[in-house]
Amino acid sequence: MKKGFVLGMLMLLSLSTFAQQAQHVVLITIDGLRPTFYTDTLFQAPHLHEIAENGVYARRVNSVFPSMTYPAHTAIVTGVWPVKHGIYFNNMFNPNGPSNAPYWNDSSIKVPTIWRQAQQKGLKVAALLWPVSADAPVMYNIPDIGSLGDSVREAYSKPAGFIADLKNNVFNNADHIEYGYDHNVAKIASYVIKKDQPNLMTIHFFSVDHYQHEEGLHGDKVMAAVADADSSVGMIIDALKEAGIWEKTVLIVTGDHGFLDVNTTVNPNVWLAKAGLITDVKKDDWKAQFYAVGGSSYLYLKDKKDTKTLQQVKDILAGLSPEEQALFRIIDRKQIKKVGGNPEVALALSGEKGASFGNAVKGEAVKPGHGGAHGYYPDSWQIRTGFLACGPGIEKGGEIEEMNLRDITPVLAKILRISMPGVDGKIPAGLMTK
Repeated sequence: MKKGFVLGMLMLLSLSTFAQQAQHVVLITIDGLRPTFYTDTLFQAPHLHEIAENGVYARRVNSVFPSMTYPAHTAIVTGVWPVKHGIYFNNMFNPNGPSNAPYWNDSSIKVPTIWRQAQQKGLKVAALLWPVSADAPVMYNIPDIGSLGDSVREAYSKPAGFIADLKNNVFNNADHIEYGYDHNVAKIASYVIKKDQPNLMTIHFFSVDHYQHEEGLHGDKVMAAVADADSSVGMIIDALKEAGIWEKTVLIVTGDHGFLDVNTTVNPNVWLAKAGLITDVKKDDWKAQFYAVGGSSYLYLKDKKDTKTLQQVKDILAGLSPEEQALFRIIDRKQIKKVGGNPEVALALSGEKGASFGNAVKGEAVKPGHGGAHGYYPDSWQIRTGFLACGPGIEKGGEIEEMNLRDITPVLAKILRISMPGVDGKIPAGLMTK
């Protein structure tokens, strides 16, 4: 009897362990997610609150530098800083004028992604509206391609016939899909979940970011966008339940950056032009130029070893009025290196007192601004984002005081039993059951 009892208990423990082992992970990013969305009842986000209650939530998550969508999302799927993964901003730097060419192709990423490692293990993978994912080694893909347009987006979508299938079966024979609506992205994700139950899905929602740029941290449209994103999360939860895999799924909702209210736009290239360091960028006639990355601005030197011009730029900044100097702080190479930032720039400026940056060479260097911005150096509490997780293997009722975006990759790898060598991130204490 005693032997049988022990064997029975071992079998029950084995079954319990098996039941707790996740077979699917759905990772959703709400672009511009702030922790207050799920810690403050001001926001209508019942699904986020429910995930926090039934799982783990973080009070603050450190972004990357600059705290922008593309480098942040790439950190989430690689587990490393921008200096290693190679995506330094949303758009590529063009020395002959502001560029609208985004980093958009998976081949731009210099290190392995969780998609690639999962695919090599034979798992089903989907990436929906995720930045820098075109041509990614996944089963289902609709990439985020920035300003390149829906024709490019759909040309790089897969599998073959996927877009036509969606238009016919999900969007009632529509001629066009509006990918900017979170509910539409959730409909696509729900369709894929019910059809093929991917082991790993990465999904990107846009709207909250859009309206925070327009209105700042608060506003009617922002409040509505948060509620819309939350209900979109609910749609995906419903799809997981209908597909019969909810109990086997870890659901993660995170963001890429927070936001700051903006009241001023700074165009530092106006100062450089007045000093003769920029004559005509279109004709490649310049020695130094700033490149705006939202709440920060990179300084590029035409000759990276030109210490004389670098010192001249520093002298220009030091000679500004106290009112102008109060609008930014200088981020030197040591500080950039500390957070794994862009290795190609001599220094950066990060906005202060509600300032963000522009690329204008002529006109006023300091002008009124409005709305909201991100891209700032990631030590500001307002620029931090959030993280929530629930499901098998995730602690219930847990709280993480602080973590980093690059910590998410090792979490995904642990859940899916995937090897991810070389990651900088670590699984946050208190997130996963022992």
